[in-house]
Parts: sequence; C-alpha cells; structure tokens
Amino acid sequence: MKKILIAIIIVLSGILIFRACSNDQVEYTILQENSMLIQQEIFNVSKLIVTEGHFAEVYNYKDSQELFGPLITADKKALVVVNAEVTVAYDMQKIDFELDEENKTLRIKSIPEPEIKINPDFEYYDVTADYLNQFDASDYNKIKKNVNASLMKKIEASTLKSNAKNRLISELQKMYVLTNSMNWKLVYNNELVDENLTQLLLKD
Repeated sequence: MKKILIAIIIVLSGILIFRACSNDQVEYTILQENSMLIQQEIFNVSKLIVTEGHFAEVYNYKDSQELFGPLITADKKALVVVNAEVTVAYDMQKIDFELDEENKTLRIKSIPEPEIKINPDFEYYDVTADYLNQFDASDYNKIKKNVNASLMKKIEASTLKSNAKNRLISELQKMYVLTNSMNWKLVYNNELVDENLTQLLLKD
C-alpha cells in the first residue's frame, strides 16, 4: 500500500511540476511575442514625420569694390526672389529605446532632433555688374548662404517645428496605446507616460 501511495505522490508531483513549467513557458512565450510586437511597431512607425511649409524671400544683393581708392568703385547688384519649400522631419529609426521584458517596460531613452531641409528656388532680376566686378560663383554662394540664414530665422519664428512635434506626439501616443493594451509601461525621460503624454513632451 505504501508503494502505491508513494507512486501516486510521485505522479502527482510530476504533473504539478510539468504544469508549472508549462505555465512558465506559456508566459515566457507571450512575453517574447509581446516584446517582438512592440519592437516591430516601433520600426513600423513612419520613418519620417514630415511637416511642410512654404516661404518667400526677396533679397537685394549689392557688392562694391574699390578700384583706385574710395572715389572709384565697381559695383554689382541683383534682386533675388526666393520661393522655398521647407520640411521638418523626425527620423523615427533613430529613436533610442530599450525593452525591459522582466519589468514589462518600454523605455524611450532619446528622440532624434528634428531635421530641417530647405529647398529654395532662386529667381534673379535686375542683375547688373560693372566690367571690373562681374558676378562669379562666390557671389551666388554668398546669396544662397544669406538667404538660407534668413529663411531659418523665419522657420524658427513660425509654427512649423511645433506642428512637426505634434505629429511626433501623435506617433508616440500609438506606442502608449499598444504598450498599455499589453499591460506594459512606457517610460520617457525617466517618467512614466500616461494620458498626459502631450504635457510630458512639451516640457522638453
């Protein structure tokens, strides 16, 4: 009788151990699947969140060279009209993140700086130059440099960058919804992200 009881206990113990291991394996498999799904979603996020804007600039270019002292000069000038298409983008492939499977936490360590690209279209009017002071490549390079600097000031003063950040927040909210649905936590700047994600990002 003792042998039968011992055998039953051994069998029951084996069943319990097997079930415990199976449950652990199932939980680990689900954890791995969730981790892969979150990682895939990050990679699937728009590679570039782009905001576009159009800017116009009228630029007067003048240059004078002294020939024989300040009394005699050779002048050149041009009226330049610039229409520029500007894009502000975040390369989401450059997000630095960490998946902490043990604590079911997605940590966003850093977000890339916005990329600003200016594509200007130059039209030159009223181009005049004295014989001894002709237009050359350095003049056109100087015009482009000055115009780009002026456009950058306009971009900084506009809502273009804030609009791009709103698009970024929209994408990060998708991550929050995904992690929340799996009972994971989303952490950014060492702060737990919740429905107040917008306020958290605007503090940056």
